[in-house]
Amino acid sequence: MNYKETLEYLFAQFPAFQKDGSSAYKPGLGRVLELAELVGNPHKNFKSIHLAGTNGKGSVSHILSSVLQEAGYKVGLFTSPHLKDFRERIKINGIEVSENFVVDFVSEFRVSASEIKPSFFEYTTVMAFDFFAKEKVDIAIIETGLGGRLDCSNIITPEVSVITNIGLDHVQFLGDTLGEIAKEKAGIIKNGVPVVVGRKQGETVNVFDFFAIQNKSKIYWAENDDLDCISDLKGWYQKENIKTAVSTLKILQEKEWNISLNAITKGLLNVAKNTGLKGRWQILGEFPKVICDTGHNEDGLKQITAQLKFESYDQLHIVWGMVDDKDAAAILKLLPKDARYYWCKPNISRGLSVKRLVQVAKELGLLGDEFSSVESAKQKALSAATSNDMVFIGGSTFVVAEVV
Repeated sequence: MNYKETLEYLFAQFPAFQKDGSSAYKPGLGRVLELAELVGNPHKNFKSIHLAGTNGKGSVSHILSSVLQEAGYKVGLFTSPHLKDFRERIKINGIEVSENFVVDFVSEFRVSASEIKPSFFEYTTVMAFDFFAKEKVDIAIIETGLGGRLDCSNIITPEVSVITNIGLDHVQFLGDTLGEIAKEKAGIIKNGVPVVVGRKQGETVNVFDFFAIQNKSKIYWAENDDLDCISDLKGWYQKENIKTAVSTLKILQEKEWNISLNAITKGLLNVAKNTGLKGRWQILGEFPKVICDTGHNEDGLKQITAQLKFESYDQLHIVWGMVDDKDAAAILKLLPKDARYYWCKPNISRGLSVKRLVQVAKELGLLGDEFSSVESAKQKALSAATSNDMVFIGGSTFVVAEVV
């Protein structure tokens, strides 16, 4: 198989949450442990940092990777979902895994892995672990896919565990209160391994304290940390993510990792350049100013809309699409009523139909036109906007994927 055929096989053979939604969710560590053993338990052959959380874990992962690269380390990075190409999920020092490695891995374990019946994410997690082990990375930054306790990445024992924050997302799997979700995320806390928590929230503090005590893990609250550094990441929400990353880096320093202030300063300033991070308050154009962001749940949208209020423009145009497993009303009610909307559906099977999106939006007083694709919605917004206007594109990672 060539690379294209390999990807088609992966998506067809193994259920993927990115494509199939809840039907692909397979909690538990049994399958991934069996698959990892088949591959030679690669997760035992490199050091790591493990991240969970509702929002921010992708940004924190990329910030950590950028700084550690500047410090001279060979850094693996495993994140999800991808925007354009599957290989974005697996990188070393910002360089994506080769097509040949993906093809060879799938070819070698195609028959034996299919007998285990793993999910797409379980399969690709072990693929990433195998790549990092074979390339002898100094450290790998591993982002959970969904949750924590039962997430298939939770077979590693990291240098530090990181939990960014807790919000109401994926409630059908993780629980419908912040406390219940926090319990699932706290499942990445390991015995004797320090844990960083990015945000103190009333319902979650006792949960994290309890699990830290149970595991004899020292807990660090990142919001108590600060560092006056400039970053190329311009979203306001990145301030919290930077604090979380800096708190994590301080723990690594205590563990005698050689990370200088200069490496931290340069790493924060060059996150996108060093790691290829996209879609976080990313400026796509000027006159009119065009910004996209992957924020797609209530917590993320509150921060995005707060920043939008401080932008300067004559008219705000919003290109918006969603997936069908989100509470559309709860999210849309956070959006500004004085914007002009261009409703669309991301080009995936999980996309929320434009008809349904428009129906919910009208009930909330959000007015605009519907379009057959993200691209047509974007083009209409750009043609309607003057040079003093602003165009925002968002609602889903998959909408942003079509414009970056």
